[in-house]
Amino acid sequence: MDPGYICQKALILVLLLSAPVIVCSLIVGLAVSIFQAATQIQDQSLSFVPKLLIVGLVLMIAGPWMTGLIVKFGAQLLTGIADIR
Repeated sequence: MDPGYICQKALILVLLLSAPVIVCSLIVGLAVSIFQAATQIQDQSLSFVPKLLIVGLVLMIAGPWMTGLIVKFGAQLLTGIADIR
């Protein structure tokens, strides 16, 4: 295995693993910001708590998929150690 290929696959894995959490957090943050602008409520915890809850929910739902990707990548790394030049 080429080290450049390993780095490329690792970066793609990082993007895949972080995308669901970041996208859901951004959507909830935008919805809360629109709500705050419409009602003129400027409370910091109003923004933090929904994001925290949605991130936890996304991690619970997507956790098995994320773990599977990490395990698969780790197995590929371990089996490809002998091929590294």
